[in-house]
Formats: sequence, C-alpha cells, structure tokens
Amino acid sequence: QVPLVESGGGLVQPGGSLRVSCVASGGIFSGKAMGWYRQAPGEQREWVATINVGGITTYEDSVKGRFTISRDNAKNTVYLQMNSLKLEDTAVYYCNTVPWAQNYWGQGTQVTVSS
Repeated sequence: QVPLVESGGGLVQPGGSLRVSCVASGGIFSGKAMGWYRQAPGEQREWVATINVGGITTYEDSVKGRFTISRDNAKNTVYLQMNSLKLEDTAVYYCNTVPWAQNYWGQGTQVTVSS
C-alpha cells in the first residue's frame, strides 16, 4: 500500500488557483506534523508548508499569503490551497511528514503554471 497519495495537480494560468490533496494510509497521519514539498525541474526538492497536529501552520517565504495548508484528521488528508499562482510555482508537489521520511515519498502531483 502506497503510504501517501497526492492528487489535484494540473495546468493553470498565472494568477489562478488550484488545490492539491494528499491521502495518508495506515498510521502515518495520526499524531504527526504533515507538510508539502515541491521539486521544480532541475532543482532540489524544497519544503513549502507545515501543519502540526494542533493546526498551527508555517510557510516558506515565497508562498506566504498565497498558499494555505490544512488537514482533515477524520479523512487522513492534508490539503494545499494555492492562490495567485506564479510561473515559479511550477513543480511536482509532494506531501510527507515533517520531518520527512524517505520511505513515505509518493509519486507527487504535477502543478504547471503557464500562460
């Protein structure tokens, strides 16, 4: 069983919005801080946002005010609402625990911002 499954990516114009989702299996989600990460072409994977068990959130500076991370504990799901998207947000988006666990990486979901 795949530990984490991301979905919801797609093609969007600059300034547009998109929401990506991540469903966790087993005991991965419960009691853990969850995060979103992204990897742009030719770049290293980078952290984007974190939500802890109590719902406190933190963001990488470039997405503050534009992205919102949330979680639904009943559904073992974490979301990333992305607004005012920019060309530089183009990347494969992944979820994982915070700190990340190597064996939890899923296939990610591609977000492409293009006019």
